[in-house]
Amino acid sequence: MPYWLHGSVQTALLLVLTLVVLAPLLIMFVATFQDGNDVIRRGLSLDVDRSSLSLDNYVMLFTDSGPYFRWFANSILLTVVQVAGTLLVSSFVAYGFAVYEFKGKTALFIAVLLLMAVPFEIMMLPLYVLVNDVGLDDSYSVIVLPFLAAAVTIFYFRQYFLGIPKDLLEAGRMDGATEFGIFFKIVVPVAKPAFAAMAILNGMIIWNNFLWPLLVLRSESKFTLPIGLNTLLTPHENNYELLIIGSMFSLLPVLVLFLLFQRFFVAGMTAGALKG
Repeated sequence: MPYWLHGSVQTALLLVLTLVVLAPLLIMFVATFQDGNDVIRRGLSLDVDRSSLSLDNYVMLFTDSGPYFRWFANSILLTVVQVAGTLLVSSFVAYGFAVYEFKGKTALFIAVLLLMAVPFEIMMLPLYVLVNDVGLDDSYSVIVLPFLAAAVTIFYFRQYFLGIPKDLLEAGRMDGATEFGIFFKIVVPVAKPAFAAMAILNGMIIWNNFLWPLLVLRSESKFTLPIGLNTLLTPHENNYELLIIGSMFSLLPVLVLFLLFQRFFVAGMTAGALKG
């Protein structure tokens, strides 16, 4: 196949894939200008009566959306805190596995790998019982603390750190740097792509987390955005307009997160796959 033909076919396939990915977002965006009941009755579609489109849903979102922006702020706060904590704790653990030799290292790392194979639903009930026994239910701490040492994140960081030359670390020790100094001044700058990749992936997971916060949170003022949006559908009254436009706005933080770290993302994922 000629090179120009190969390039044209590849470009066409990528354009088709792009349209397939963006079409649901475009349809959802159009739905934000429609009456919620009409959307539920007729379904999501680009075939709409243009005369029926209006900005009423946007006006309602910013003037009469109730606790929506409180839920939004709660999710932002929890995502930022948990992503930062997960990156810090998981990278510490991974650094220990990658750099130091200690008794039981292999067994502990195997335990981390086994955790990756255990669905959260299996651990959910005993964790929920523990949370209630210690009186931490209906608090943000119980959402963040149990998941700071994330098995997948630890594994990824370990694989990345194994690729850092040991001579570089030894040079830092010879210069009198402490172990924390080596980590923060040498390892972290080298591993920026890895931190960016894990920030995006963990941020997406935490932002969309629904089941665990639903179990442990009781107060409406503490609800995260996924839980809050779910409460808009009740047996007595359904607020489809806020559900649709609120769901659309919930995509913004993930898009912003990706745009901030996109230049590191591909490099981090590729390097993480090749190192070790």
